[in-house]
This record gives sequence, structure tokens and C-alpha cells, in this order.
Amino acid sequence: MKIDTRHYIDGRWVDRPDAPRLPVTNPATEEVIGEIAAGNASDVELAVAAAARAFPGFSRSNKAVRLALLSRICDLLEERAEQFAQAITAEMGAAITFSRAGQVHFGIEHVRVMLDVLRDYQFQTQVNGIHVQREPIGVCALITPWNWPLYQITAKVAPALAAGCTVVLKPSELSPFSALLFAQVMHDAGTPPGVFNLVNGTGEAVGAAMASHPKVDMVSFTGSTRAGVLVAQAAAPTIKRVVQELGGKSPNVFLPDADFAAAVPKGILGAMRNVGQSCAAPTRLVVPRARLAEVEALAAETADSIVVGNPLDDACMIGPLANAPQFAKVQDLIQAGIDEGAKLVCGGTGRPAGLNRGFFARPTVFSEVTPDMRVAQEEIFGPVVVIQPYEDEEDAVRIANATVYGLSSHVQSADQEAARRMANRIRAGQVHINYPAWSGYAPFGGYRQSGNGREYGVFGLEEYCEVKAILGY
Repeated sequence: MKIDTRHYIDGRWVDRPDAPRLPVTNPATEEVIGEIAAGNASDVELAVAAAARAFPGFSRSNKAVRLALLSRICDLLEERAEQFAQAITAEMGAAITFSRAGQVHFGIEHVRVMLDVLRDYQFQTQVNGIHVQREPIGVCALITPWNWPLYQITAKVAPALAAGCTVVLKPSELSPFSALLFAQVMHDAGTPPGVFNLVNGTGEAVGAAMASHPKVDMVSFTGSTRAGVLVAQAAAPTIKRVVQELGGKSPNVFLPDADFAAAVPKGILGAMRNVGQSCAAPTRLVVPRARLAEVEALAAETADSIVVGNPLDDACMIGPLANAPQFAKVQDLIQAGIDEGAKLVCGGTGRPAGLNRGFFARPTVFSEVTPDMRVAQEEIFGPVVVIQPYEDEEDAVRIANATVYGLSSHVQSADQEAARRMANRIRAGQVHINYPAWSGYAPFGGYRQSGNGREYGVFGLEEYCEVKAILGY
């Protein structure tokens, strides 16, 4: 596929002749498959200036104009869905079937949902006789991760445009091809120059310059908690809004009356979807101690059935981890679980049998995991699930909340009222009862070190707005 690898600024593809290049590696083969321009603060300056020039005009555009733009973007994403799927599989290793049905499908859904939200949204209301209006916040810096590249881009760009903001996007330099395809979509959809800009590069060179820029009014960041701290620190001197979706260590709490035979396999497969590289993955099974042996057997049977291999093979369920640093991190944490005395139910360190190259990891399950272990506290971001037994409901609540995170969570129970009581006691931004369908309308974001602010649907749109009250209107 042919992909322009330059920056996209002010409606044009641009580059500096002296700019260094950043290699892009296929994680299934460990081969370099391309390179992108490495941006710096001067490229950010050009992009922010373009966004600032475009803001006065675009912010005054009416709802019909923005709806038409989002509709064209949605149509082009649909037309080029297979291109995006192939790019995502090449750049970060997602199984091609998952790239199509998960990565690309849900990425497009964010645009569809925002179209639906925008049609009915009232930017001006009356509250107790006071005129209240929501206005676009301004120039928005959007920093997206490598694990859900298109999905995270559309979750930010769609509401920003719906609100009337202009944007500068920095995609991950580790999975940039799908972002560059998205920039071409934005161009072909007729996005006015300066409304959408993309600067390639590292977080240290480009992300930091965007977060600290005085003409950027808002930063929306998705990534690790460590990087989120740096973004917030860089943004603090200019008092801009910072919305962050960070790490997670999500519990999946099984009440004693749950359907274990059905729910445990679903939990394992859900946690290992996208090779476990999802911040909301339910990677901690919190189960009654009396059912521990049953859960271990079900978990091992499911994990051992997962087909790991060439992500372009339709039979493949999970491909490689997305990059070399992530592979090293996952191997280190699996070894830490062994060293700390967790019971290795299946999997372990190293690649699966028959795979001698590529960043492939073995689907791994630990049991008898206590809250003080690293595998219970740290976000592994790989195909690793830990089983934590509890004694009673109070113990289950304590274990579920015993991390610094609070992004997502699950509860399994045949008793809806019991499930609701447990859901109300878990400190997390989302709780899923008995594996409901994904919804792009449900607000998504975290408590504590999982971040601040919310994405998706109405809540995502309102993050990109300022609230103005006019008295005596």
C-alpha cells in the first residue's frame, strides 16, 4: 500500500529535507517495513499556527457543516476499511480478523456515534432563566497510543470537530501508518486547511511541544500513566485543559452464583483480546476461593485453545505484541509472577512453540495471586491474566479496589440486584455486568491514576467545549 509518511499541516503534506526518519517495524517478522518523518518543535509550531488560524472560521460553522464533514469522513473510512485493517496488522500485529471486526469497525463507530450525538445536541440552553451555551474550547492537541491506533484517533477527532475545534494530532510513532491513512481521509473529505493537522514524532520531541504550547487550549492524551504525568506537567504552566485516559488493572468479579462455565472463558478471551494490549482489559479474575480449582481449569483450557501465530492467517486469534519494548516488559512481568510465588496455571515466559521470531508471547494465567504481587498491581499489557481468590463479598470489594487504577471493571452474577450492589462499590469509570455489548455512547474514563475526563458520546463532545453563562440575555 502507498502511504504518505510526511506531516500533514494546513491542508498539505509537508516535510523538512533535513528531518531524521523513524523506522516502523512489523512485530510479526521484526523487519523494518517503512519509515516516517520525525517531527520536532518547529513542526509543532507550524501545525499549531495553522490550527489557530483556522479556529475562528471553523468554530463559527453551523451544525449542518460539521455534520456533513463527519458524514464524509465516515463514508471514506468505510470505503477504505480494508486498507486500514491491513495497515494496523502490519504496524502493530493485530490479527487481521480482529483488525477488521475490532480495530477498524469500532473506530468507524466513534464517528457514527458522534454524528448521532451532534444531530440532537443543543449547544444553547436555558437554565433557571440563565442563557447557557457551550462553545468550542479552541486548538486541541491530541496524542494517541499504538495499541488501538484508529480507534483512539476517531474517539478524539470526531468530538473535537463536532464541537467546532481545530486539532493537531500526534499519533504513536510505533504504529503511524493507520494515522497517515486517516490524514488522507481528512484531506479527501474536504476538511478546511488547518482544521486537522498531523505531526509525526516521539513523545519527547513532539508530544511535549504540543502539551506545553501556549496556543494549545486543550490536550487529550491516551497512554501510560507515567507519560500522562509528563503531559500534565508540561501543560500546567499554561493552565490548559488536560483530559487523560491512562492505565488500568481491571477486575472481573465473579459472585458465587455466576455461570462459571460460560463466564470464565469469556473473561479469559476478553482479557487477551488485542493480545491483552487494552487499558480496559479485565485482567484480574476475582473469584470465590471455594471455586478456585474450577476457575483454574476453565481458564487453562481457554488460554491453551488460543491460536497464536501469523496475524494475516484467518485462523490466528492473537498475533504478536506490538513492539520490542512491550515484549520485553511482558516477559519481565511473567518472570516476576513466577519469582513472587504465584501459581503458574498455563503459559509462561518465551514464545509459543514453533514461533522463533516475532514478538509473540504465550497466553499465560497465574492463580493464588495476592494484591501485593507485581502481577496484581502493574499493568502488564499482554496476554496475561491473574486469578485472585476472595473469602467473602467484603474481601472481593477490597481486592477489586486494591490498585492505583480505576478505569474499567466487570461483575458476573445471575442475581441482577447483587451485581448492581457490587458494581456500585467498585471504584472505576465503567462497570460491565454479565458482558454487555460495547457502546460508543457510554462515557469512558477513569478514577485515580487511570486518568481524568471522559470520552465517547455526549460526554466526549462536552470535554471539547467551554461553558458560557449569559445573564440578562
